[in-house]
Amino acid sequence: MPIDRREFIASSAAAVAAAKGAIGAGAPIRAAVLGTQHGHVRGKLQAMIDSPDYEIACICEHDPAVQKRQAADPLFQGQTWVSESELLSDQSINLVVVECKPWQAIPWGRKVIAAGKHLHLEKPAGDTYEPFKELVDEARSKGLLLQMGWVLRGQEGINAALHAAKQGWLGNVHLVRGTMNSDRDQEQRDLEARYPGGAMFELLGHLIDRVLEFTGRPDKVHTWLRHDTGVDDDLKDNTLAVLEYGGGLALISTTARMYGSGDHRSFEVIGTDGSFMVQPLGGHSKMQVAMREARGPYKQGWQTIDLGPQPRYIADFAEFARAFQSETPLQQSYDHELQVHETLLKASGMMS
Repeated sequence: MPIDRREFIASSAAAVAAAKGAIGAGAPIRAAVLGTQHGHVRGKLQAMIDSPDYEIACICEHDPAVQKRQAADPLFQGQTWVSESELLSDQSINLVVVECKPWQAIPWGRKVIAAGKHLHLEKPAGDTYEPFKELVDEARSKGLLLQMGWVLRGQEGINAALHAAKQGWLGNVHLVRGTMNSDRDQEQRDLEARYPGGAMFELLGHLIDRVLEFTGRPDKVHTWLRHDTGVDDDLKDNTLAVLEYGGGLALISTTARMYGSGDHRSFEVIGTDGSFMVQPLGGHSKMQVAMREARGPYKQGWQTIDLGPQPRYIADFAEFARAFQSETPLQQSYDHELQVHETLLKASGMMS
């Protein structure tokens, strides 16, 4: 019989921690958006508009034609449009949310950090390691928060699995497996084909971000980057990486041509005493849990837990608000962000 969701949430430390994201004290965080051409910008703007912790100070779009089109969109109506220099020189702005293409991430991010502002940076942060490390090191030295835009940090099922693993309820976690397929149109395929890692580089950082919380930095990374979907282009569109870590393996994969891919996306954590299977990762999600013995809110045997809708971005901005208002570090450390980028580059065949 399925576990009641209210019982699960009440007893889940991960859910309790997420609930603490509501600050409720101090002036709203003045946030600006730099760039509007990334696919995540609408969701992030809406998340900040809906949060009492944020006030949208202004938006910058470098392309006049795109700005005109965006300004006519109801979501953007009423917003103040400014130049990049006006945005960066505004001393009242606390946070800049950079929504860009991968090749723009480092130069735009550097400008934000140089201006002394906290940074939420779209992924992936360029196609090399050292420039991102320099950016992170500068943010660290200035005491500025740097948060990457990996979208699964608020996924309730993965957070519950991580809590269970940390409590020792799963025994030895020796296998983590994630799949994040897509069904790309040609425009997106052309963008992803700019990089040797193709679909792996574009998408699987979202999984690596969470995998490393279970495994730590991998000892070895093995990768397969193939073109198998029959589309007449050069995109590596069928990719797999295997990460070796002390005591186990992690497998992550993506293909760029799958009908119904959104509902297929999944994350599994397999231990000697318990396992979690979370699917889908977005939308209305469920998790199946198998426990050798009853632990925490989980009974012995298999059980299904309905997680409900899993919106993106809300948890990220709640976590930023918590860290900013309390003047404490983000849950995802500078070193974690570096390890994710390093592992993604290795999985994409773009770093040895």
